[in-house]
Amino acid sequence: MEERIADFIAALRAAGVRISIAESEDAFRATERLGLRERQLFQDALRTTLVKENHDRPTFDRMFPLYFGSGGPPLQDLAQDLTPEQREMLAQALRARFDVHLVTQIRNAAAIRAAGLEEGRDFTAIDSERVAGPLYRVSTFLRGGSGGGFTTGLAFQAPAYYYFEHLVWKRFRTRIQDGEFDVVHRVTPLTPTFPSVLAKKCARADVPFVWGPINGGVPWPREFDAVRRKEREWLSYVRGAYKLLPAYRATREHASAILTGSRDTLAQMPAKYHAKCVYLPENGIWPERFSAHAETPARTPLRVAFVGRLVPYKGADMLIEAAAPLVKDGQLILEILGDGPEMPRLREMVTRLDVADGVQLRGWIPHEQLQGHLSQCHIFGFPSVHDFGGGVVLEAMALGLVPIVVDYAGPGELVTADTGYKVPMGRREEIVRGFREVLQAICAQPDQLRNRGECARNRVMTLFTWEQKAAQIGEVYEWVLGHRAAKPDFGIN
Repeated sequence: MEERIADFIAALRAAGVRISIAESEDAFRATERLGLRERQLFQDALRTTLVKENHDRPTFDRMFPLYFGSGGPPLQDLAQDLTPEQREMLAQALRARFDVHLVTQIRNAAAIRAAGLEEGRDFTAIDSERVAGPLYRVSTFLRGGSGGGFTTGLAFQAPAYYYFEHLVWKRFRTRIQDGEFDVVHRVTPLTPTFPSVLAKKCARADVPFVWGPINGGVPWPREFDAVRRKEREWLSYVRGAYKLLPAYRATREHASAILTGSRDTLAQMPAKYHAKCVYLPENGIWPERFSAHAETPARTPLRVAFVGRLVPYKGADMLIEAAAPLVKDGQLILEILGDGPEMPRLREMVTRLDVADGVQLRGWIPHEQLQGHLSQCHIFGFPSVHDFGGGVVLEAMALGLVPIVVDYAGPGELVTADTGYKVPMGRREEIVRGFREVLQAICAQPDQLRNRGECARNRVMTLFTWEQKAAQIGEVYEWVLGHRAAKPDFGIN
């Protein structure tokens, strides 16, 4: 939900509402304390912290339903989806190369207009809230709030996407059948569990249907089953039931190309469809936003950064424990950038381990300030045990930080032997020991960071900018249109 609130604040600013960084932080703190279960309290908290002038209230009241629904609590905050900002970044990069018409849910309309697009000409907003809103309320109740249980949330949102695509076909059927569009590309939702009723319809109209990037479905490591329960992932072990959903087979049969965002997602795909699968991780960066460059240290103390929500599976506690002896020896300084329900426990842990002088719990940092913080660090520590994407790892690498990650799912695929370090998945104590050994080896020879940092930055700038991603997708379009014979292979290994 942090991304949704940040996008809402950005849209308010674009509409002329003056909001300071301090007021934005107040809004995040207030909504975190109140939670999201009571819609009116949530709305009042945002209005009180963000609107200081009476003449700005109508703007707030008009835009709030566009981001948080018109008849229920804030809309779904599912981890298995691109953020609105990522969707717009990809759309912007594609528009620079192709004549693209964006079709999106109405809650994204204000942010897209604020980015300079004209509704009708550049994009169409589809209002599916009649179905999406009530389903969200039910899923939030069953999840025990909106902070976890993403698999449960996804299960209850499936009907909303069927309804959304029904409305899309109703609006665009004639134009698609008349050949106005060369390709229909469904970019979101990111999860592979939601089939598309459009794939078969497009095939009948002889218009190629491209699906993805899709990503998700990474199994919870058996060593962290207790963490799964903390995240209220009650349905994660019956997740395969999505194969019974309507259009599951038709989507895969009639898609002209399927962009798979991870090796795990490709492994889930039936072998007979592998010929149409193209490996393409979904995350990307704008180089302009990551123009700083982390300096390679000549000596200790080295600075290690962690960025992310402070929830159990992100593993900030494991990083603190791994770094503690080196922090005490003055060889490391650890910065934890983020906030969440684990913050009180981490504060207690820092006190208990007597590392308060070298472990800085910064709290939430606005994204526009993130580059400044990260560029002062040398290493990015990210011991998450259940991240299928890992976009924050790319952002750190773009600045020249050397990542240390758990070799599992997304981060393990983004980091290579010459760009960082990968610690094998294992029990908690094994991951702590693995991170500590890597950190000790680096502190003994800090110069080894230089080459890896350069390689990390080059890898991101060569393969993972949004401009490059648009070019990669363009090659897929050329392939499904028959303009090239060989299936694209972007050399992302």
